[in-house]
Amino acid sequence: MMRHELIRIWAFALRNLLMASRNVFFVFELTFWPTVGVLSIGLMTRFLRLSPADTSFVLIGTVALSTVQVCQLDVAYAVLYDVWSKSMKHQFLAPIAVRHLTLGSWLVGIGRGLVVFALLAGLAWWAFDFNPLRIGGGALGVFLLGCFLTAWIVGVLVCALVMLFGTRAEASAWATVNLVLVLSGIYYPVSLLPGPVAAVASAIPLTYFLDAFRSHFGFASEFASPLARGFGLSAAYILAAHWGLRAALDRTRRSGLLLKMSE
Repeated sequence: MMRHELIRIWAFALRNLLMASRNVFFVFELTFWPTVGVLSIGLMTRFLRLSPADTSFVLIGTVALSTVQVCQLDVAYAVLYDVWSKSMKHQFLAPIAVRHLTLGSWLVGIGRGLVVFALLAGLAWWAFDFNPLRIGGGALGVFLLGCFLTAWIVGVLVCALVMLFGTRAEASAWATVNLVLVLSGIYYPVSLLPGPVAAVASAIPLTYFLDAFRSHFGFASEFASPLARGFGLSAAYILAAHWGLRAALDRTRRSGLLLKMSE
């Protein structure tokens, strides 16, 4: 059974990898836009004459933003590729479950996210004297895992929305993750947010991972046990998101939308 599970997961990982490698425009997701993001934010910190500590606070958020975005898009592509190619019904005729679809795509997203993080970390160190690697591999690995879990959750949510609403929900692949990132405090402490908005931010796992990571750079933690809360929320949301995607798939089959999104 384990071998069959791994084969199904690898099939979706390989599909995403092949699709990405054959599209030159996907290079922009890995290099151009992340680089522009770090350079523009970094230069803004120089213009505003921010202290090295404040600069590191902002750049941590910028690097996290690009890392989560790239990984999340790969998960969303698990469904979007089939929507664009009009092959939705063919995919779900195969003996697969939604976990194979999302996990295989997520693994490719992790690989691409690591490439983006390494590129931006090197750029931030060279251009703005900010080295996110200096805290050690353990803390860095925990932070990246938190980013990738958040990306997985958002990507599965996007897949469910596309299942329910078809091509009208394509924009959610880019809009949803940006909303989550803004609420997580990528450029500012969440304590600055209004009360109701801060309450929403406290329900987002990435909020706690950013808080824990920044504490290694001298910033006081805003939450007690941020890692425990971040991983606890992530586990709950991953289960809920996959249940929602499964329910969305069943509804799409009953409504006939699955056939409408296919040829």
